Amino acid sequence: MGIEPMKILFVSSEVDGLVKTGGLADVAKSLPRVLKEMGHDVRIVMPFYQSISQRDTAEAVLETQLSTPSLDRSIDYRVMKMYSDQVPVYCLDQPHYFLRNSLYSENNQAYADNGERFSFFSAAALDLCEKVSFKPDVIHCNDWHTGLIPFLLKTRYVNDAFFATTCSVLSIHNAVFKGEFDYQQFNLIPELIQHRYIHLEMGPHQISMLKAGVAYADKINAVSPNYALELLTDLGSHGMGADFQYRAHDLCGIINGCDYQDWNPETDPFIAQKFRSNKISMSRGKKACKRDLQAKVKLPMEDLPLYGMVCRLTEQKGIQYLLPILADFLRHDVQVVIVGTGDPTLAAQLHCLASQFPNQLAFVEAYSNDLAHCVEAGADFFMMPSEFEPCGLNQMYSLAYGTLPIVRAVGGLKDTVIDYDQVPQVATGFWFYEPTPEAFLICLQRTLLLFCQKPAEIKRMQQNAIACKFDWTVSAERYLEMYQGNEQSVVFYNTETMA
Repeated sequence: MGIEPMKILFVSSEVDGLVKTGGLADVAKSLPRVLKEMGHDVRIVMPFYQSISQRDTAEAVLETQLSTPSLDRSIDYRVMKMYSDQVPVYCLDQPHYFLRNSLYSENNQAYADNGERFSFFSAAALDLCEKVSFKPDVIHCNDWHTGLIPFLLKTRYVNDAFFATTCSVLSIHNAVFKGEFDYQQFNLIPELIQHRYIHLEMGPHQISMLKAGVAYADKINAVSPNYALELLTDLGSHGMGADFQYRAHDLCGIINGCDYQDWNPETDPFIAQKFRSNKISMSRGKKACKRDLQAKVKLPMEDLPLYGMVCRLTEQKGIQYLLPILADFLRHDVQVVIVGTGDPTLAAQLHCLASQFPNQLAFVEAYSNDLAHCVEAGADFFMMPSEFEPCGLNQMYSLAYGTLPIVRAVGGLKDTVIDYDQVPQVATGFWFYEPTPEAFLICLQRTLLLFCQKPAEIKRMQQNAIACKFDWTVSAERYLEMYQGNEQSVVFYNTETMA
């Protein structure tokens, strides 16, 4: 690509392999790894949570203090060094903020001081750079937890020679979470209090950390091209349309990649029979995986179309579109397997339906990586009726296993799944548009009809699906272009993934 090696500081609130609650962690593991493999000096910064995997192996490399301008007090913290796929990870050890049972909340209640916790995280991520002798060309921030970093670079550090050539990038993984907190939580950021930044407020007493990041980052990235376009609307941005419109010339959309080291039917240790992309291998492998999945969730081993779903039980994932029509759909000769945790009310409804349809619906209320792999491999279709979906990863995993995604045409789902009605010869799945249970049911029935009447078409689509590749190297090259200021367009597609 002709790009000189860069120093990149990747700041994230979670990293898969160390600690994870969602897709942000997957990106924070994969993108830095690929950038390092491409020859760049990449370091990750994250909190040193109590629940970090292999926490006792971390090495203390710095004991220091965060001194805040105009405040009399300082906060002690340590930098603990770990690794994620050979990428150094600087974990910020501050027990008062991060030695807790969970990352962001307990018992579905967010920690009351999250604003102060992640204000410290943002300030300390910058504070440690000079102390560990790492002068970044780019600081890549992620979501609201890191939104104050671009703000601090343009205020506290605006005349600091150490950061004179440092640029900031903010990736938007989910704009519904804006990091809104009362002014009193920003005592560690006196720059926010000494001068009132009205354009960062969500009300007379609250600042949005995401707004701060959008306003002050040098570049803003959405995790899919279609989501970048949605962010320019008030509905798609969850009320921040004006903020993104103002920065539209600095807004890019780059699709996430897929980690095929973990999601590959040829090597997957969690599935009953490994398989390749050729017709015979895939047909035999998926049949064996379906039988194994049926046995694991105690469904009859019948040759019925099997619909899978693995997700958090939230409205974002479209559970409210599924529940009202699920009983009607289960009156057909189908089986459905749903795996996930979340809203206890939604879980109770699914348990009730599973008791009514014990031979057709299996609901596993758990977070299970092993079972998720089994669903991706054993299902014929994978349901993602999301209300909104910035990028989505499960549809990519499904395609890798020849499992056809059924998605609402929003965000990254629209970018990565080709609808059968739109372009049947290269189709890899099915779209529906309207955010209603009725529209979802019609789409499900459409897939069932095709499965029963045109099985050869389904097999051809499975071949299309398993041939799709969403290579992190391609996405990483686009990120490098953005770091260099060469990627300007909000309508930017990773053309290799859609070939």
